[in-house]
Parts: sequence; C-alpha cells; structure tokens
Amino acid sequence: MDALFDSINVRELLSAQDLSDPTTPLSSPDLRLLIQRLDSHSLQIKSKIQSYLLSHHNDFANLFSVCDDAVSRSNRISDDVVQLLSSISNRPIEAEIGQIMKQMSATTKEAREKRGLLELVRAILEISEKLKGAREGLRNGRLRFTAEELRELKKALRVSDDDRVDEREPVVYSLLRKQWSECFEEIQEVLVRFIGNAVRFERESNRIRVKCVLSVDGNDGIELRTVLEALDVVGILDYGLAKVADLMIKHVISPALNFGAPVSFVAEVNPDSQVITEATLNIVPSSDPKIEKMDGEIIYSGIIQVIKFINNHICLKDVSWIRCFGRLTWPRISELIISNFLSKVVPEDASKLADFLKIIKCTSEFETALREMKFISASDNKDNQLSNFAENVEVHFASRKKTEILAKARNLLLQCDFAAQEYTRNGKKDGVAAETPGHVDLLFLSESCVVSKAAIQLMKLVHQTLKDVCLSSPRVAFEFYRAARDALLLYEVVIPVKLERQLNGINQVAVLMYNDCLYLSQEILGLAFEYRSDFPSSIKEHAMFVDMAPRFHLMAEEILQRQIKLVIHNLREALDGADGFQNTHQMQQFQSAKFSIDQVVFILEKVRMIWEPLLLASTYKRSMCMVLESVFSRVAKDILLLDDMAADETLELQRLIHVMLESLTSLLDGLAALQVVKSQEGITCTLDDLVPSLRKIRKLADLLDMPLKSITTAWESGQLHSCGFTTSEVVDFIKAIFQDSTLRRECLGRINGDF
Repeated sequence: MDALFDSINVRELLSAQDLSDPTTPLSSPDLRLLIQRLDSHSLQIKSKIQSYLLSHHNDFANLFSVCDDAVSRSNRISDDVVQLLSSISNRPIEAEIGQIMKQMSATTKEAREKRGLLELVRAILEISEKLKGAREGLRNGRLRFTAEELRELKKALRVSDDDRVDEREPVVYSLLRKQWSECFEEIQEVLVRFIGNAVRFERESNRIRVKCVLSVDGNDGIELRTVLEALDVVGILDYGLAKVADLMIKHVISPALNFGAPVSFVAEVNPDSQVITEATLNIVPSSDPKIEKMDGEIIYSGIIQVIKFINNHICLKDVSWIRCFGRLTWPRISELIISNFLSKVVPEDASKLADFLKIIKCTSEFETALREMKFISASDNKDNQLSNFAENVEVHFASRKKTEILAKARNLLLQCDFAAQEYTRNGKKDGVAAETPGHVDLLFLSESCVVSKAAIQLMKLVHQTLKDVCLSSPRVAFEFYRAARDALLLYEVVIPVKLERQLNGINQVAVLMYNDCLYLSQEILGLAFEYRSDFPSSIKEHAMFVDMAPRFHLMAEEILQRQIKLVIHNLREALDGADGFQNTHQMQQFQSAKFSIDQVVFILEKVRMIWEPLLLASTYKRSMCMVLESVFSRVAKDILLLDDMAADETLELQRLIHVMLESLTSLLDGLAALQVVKSQEGITCTLDDLVPSLRKIRKLADLLDMPLKSITTAWESGQLHSCGFTTSEVVDFIKAIFQDSTLRRECLGRINGDF
C-alpha cells in the first residue's frame, strides 16, 4: 500500500536518451508515450487499491461500527445534559451548596482561630515557664543559663528600644515584656555586683586586686569567666566593664602619667590548687633618680604592662572582651598621653625637632603592641590618635610657637605705658645726642620720628618670626607667617581700646600712637622686600603684607585728624568767649576779648609743645597750619562782621590783633623755619601760602587805622584782594568805620566799580 503513495518519476517513463538537461524540449512521440504509460500506471494503482479494500473488509466494518456507537452515546449524553439543565433551571441546589460552603468556611475559620489561640496559649505558657526558669536559675547562680534564656526570650517577645506598642498583639505580651525587663534588670544588677566584687582598688596598699572566684548573696564559687560570658550573652558587656574601665583609668593609668615621679607596675598571682584564684597589680612609685618622668619608653612600657594584666586576668585572653575594654578606655588613655606627655615634649625650638623622632618611633611601637593584643583596632584610623599627633609634631610645634608669639605680642602691648619722653625731633635730649630706643627712621620717608616702646618691640618680634619662616619647613613656615600677621593686627585691636580715654583728649599719647601707626605701615611695606626672596617656595605664593600697610596708614590719619578736630573745637570755644569782638572800646568787653585771645595763645602753645617734639616736621607744619588757619579766619570773620565801630573800638581791635600775633611770634617763626612743604612746581611754599588768613589778619590790623582814601587805593591796587578780602567785606568794613559822606559814597562807588 505504501507503493501507491510513492512519487512518480516522469523521466523514467520516457525513452529519450538524454534528459539530463531540464530545458530539453519533448517531442510529440515522447508526449504520446508519456500519456500511454501514465494511463497504464493509473490502472495498476486502482487495481491495488481494490484488492487492499477487499482483503481488509472486516477491519473497515468494525471501524464504522465503533464510529456509529460513539455517535449514539454522544446523542444520549446530550439528551442527559439538556434534561439536567432543565431540572436545575430554578437553582435550588446552588443555594444549598452555597449555604454548605459558608458553614464549612465558618467552621474552618473557627477551627483555625482556636488552633491559633491554642498555639498562643502554649507559647505564652512556654515563655512564662522560661521566665520562671530564668529567675530560678539566677537565684541558683546559673548565670550563663539565665543569660541565654533572656536572650532567646528577647527575640520571642520582640523586645526593642522602641517604646511603640503594636495594637494588634495580645495584651499579655506587654505583661510578659514587663516581666522580662524586671528579670533583665535583676541579672544586670547581679552581674554588675559580681564585677564590682571581682575588681577592686585597695588604696592602703595602692594596688588593683582581681578575684577569679566570686561570691555574692550566697552564690559561691562563681567564676569570673562565667560572669563575663553572661554579660556578653545578655549584651551588656560594655556596661558591666564600664566601672572597671573607670577604675583602671583613675587609679592606674592617670597616676602613671601624673605622678611627680615615674611609677612601675608589679603583677602578682596567687595559685591555689593549680587554679588561679587571685591576681594583683601593685603600683610602685620609682625611686631611681636616673629615670626621667618624661621618658616615652618607660611610660609606654608601663601602660603595656597594665593592659597585659587586664588582658590576662580581667578579660581572660578573650579577643572580643579585650576589644570591648579597649573601646571603653582607649579614647581616654590616648587623650591623657597626649595632654600629659606628648604635648609637653613638643620641641620649643625648630632645631630640636629631630630629637622628637625617637618619641615618634616609641609611639608607633606602642600602638603596634596594642594592636597585637587586639586592644585597639588594626583597621580603624580613629585608634591612631597618638601616631597622628606625634607625626604631626611640626604642626603642633608651629601652633605652640604661634600661641607663644601672639601671647608675647599681646603682653608687650598691654604692659607698655606709652609714656613719651621729652625728645626733640633730631633725637637729642637735654641738648645731648641720645641713641633713644624710641627714635626711628622711616623706610620710605626721609624723616625720623619717636615711637612707643611697644611698636619697636612688636616689630622686633615680627622680624624674628619672619627669620624663622625663612629657616623652617613649609608647614611650620606658614604658621609662623600667620603669627607675624596676627601679631601686627593685635596692635590694631588692643591699643585703640587700651588708649580710648587718651584718644579723646589732646596729649602726647595720641600723637605717639599716630607715629606708631605710621611707623608700622612703613615697616610692613618693607617686609616683603626684605624676606620674600628667602621664604620657602610654597609660602611665596601666599605671603602678603602690602594689604596691611594701608590699614595702619589710614588708622594714623584718623588719629591725627581726630586730634586736629579736638584742637580746633577747643579754639572755637575759646573764641566764643570774645562775643564776636563787639564793643571792645568798653573795658569789660575788651578784657573779655583779651582773655579769649590769651586762651587761644595758651592752647596753641600747649599743642606746639605736644606736637613739635613727636610729629614729623612735614606733618607738624601741615597740622599746625590747619589749626592757625581756623583761628585767624575766625578772628578776621568776627571783626569784619561788626556793623558799627567807633574810633576807639578800632584801635582796641588793632591792639588785640597785635597782641595775638606778637604772642604767636615764636610759633610762627618756628613754622617758617621748617622749609619742607613744596609745591608741584618745586617752589618752596611760604607760611602765608599755608595759612592764607595770616596775611589777611595782618592787613586787617593795618586797615583799622587807615584813612578812607588809603583803603580805597589799597583795594584798587589789588593789595586787599591778594590778602583775601572780598568786595562785600571791604564795603561793609568802610560802612562800619566811616560815617556817610560824599567821600564815602565816592570811595564805595570806586570799590564797587561804579566809576
């Protein structure tokens, strides 16, 4: 039968000899032959199929019978389904099934809840029994058992530091937690008492005593290891060892660093029946005079001996326990070593920094030994405080020196009394040349002045500090550079506050402070030129002093202007007493005006005595000329404002002006001798140029007894204008002195330019 379904190869039915080429066309004979052979082949296939069906007749009959039965059963099932659907069309069964399902669900839920409650009750009973057993174990001295039970119960009861309560959990859990807390507090108290009993300091014998077998409240024979294990299990090892740590710091470590003489430690063990029951650490002050208190090797070896004793007899060589003890004590131990030892052996001189290398080495070896004993962490850099401090000794040295420099600067500024000596400008005292410490030359000015002892000492300190900058390493140099700047700034901060009262008056102290600020500004400008080339390369980029010079120069000018304003204010108050120089032909008014002139002269002489010896010549002349200008301009203004003057009054006014000028002759001659102020054209300025009102007051004295025509002629010639008189002043002056007449009107007309 399989042969019927084989494919027919058409080329085998042809007789052509060469059909290898598929493109070869078939001839008509070939096509007729092909048709005949296909027909023959078809008949053969039909014959084979017929014979096959006949031979398998029974098989096909059975197959058709089975198919007929299947169709019949399908029809019956379909009828049954239709009948079932019609019977349940009113859904009574569905309702019953739903009711049954609800009952089953409720019953199942109830059973589940009862089972949960039963399990809860069983768990509560189990927890309660464990709590009871823990308490019983605590009373019987089974500390490790009690600690383990509490640790497990803590997980079961979900005890945490959070006080929030889950409202869904049973109330009984809160009661159980309360019982757990009470039991925890009991074991904590008992364990702490055991530890306190285990490690004691005996003050009489000056020793630490450690008991390895303990007895508390009838619980005898409890080993120290058992107590520590219980502390560790229950999670309060650090709490239990805290008092021991405080005791060791207070009575062992601190004395090792604070005693007047070095101390040594002697450990003793008392074996009993091959079991160590007690160990002691004796603290023995050393009586060897050869041992120095600040010997790093002795201090470090003593502390290592103490920590070995703690490791062997308190922490019992347990790595986690000694690490816990280290966390409790190392921060304080390192702080004590730094404050009582390392900080005190920091070199005071830059040349001694190399000697500190031995201490750095000892410190590194000390920390290495502690890491080997697991007392400090090998990975946490926070435990390397000692090495970090020792290795940064340059910074500590620089910081210490900076503090000393600033303290020294502050002290010399506060202690200096700014008492000015009676020195002349050329540095002579009492007519004899004196190399006075307060007489200095200014770097960028061709003059010298007197300054305070504080300013000179401050600059000496700054110069010495900057010399150290040139010889120091970059880190130390930078701190020294900052110290030099801060020391200079201290003057700006300290002195104005210290001399506040003197600055509010006219005195030598204020002038001396002006000179100080001027001197400091000049010196500061020269610092960069003097030292910058020798500074370390890293400092050259940051070192700057030129920014500070303007501050001191501005401060000096403010002090000087403040003094000038005070003098001018006092002079104006004195001139106010003259009442505008009115009615001076009357004796009382003349005496009042004369007294005001005398006061002005007295004030000017006092100012000259204060300023002339101390101020620079140029500054003195400039300042005094400003003061004189204010005086002469005020006197001239008051006299020219008089609207009516009698003949006697003009003579008295002239007399007053002459008295004032004669009294100030020495002052004016001294100023005229100081040929230091020059104009931009290089021409030396006269005193009349610096005090314009001086020429005016002198000319006013002449006008008071000058005839009318002479006054008019003087105006027309330009003399009065050159002296500073204005047209209105001359007109008012003539009206005040001369009565109205044809001549006066003519002269006034000529002055006003009407002719």
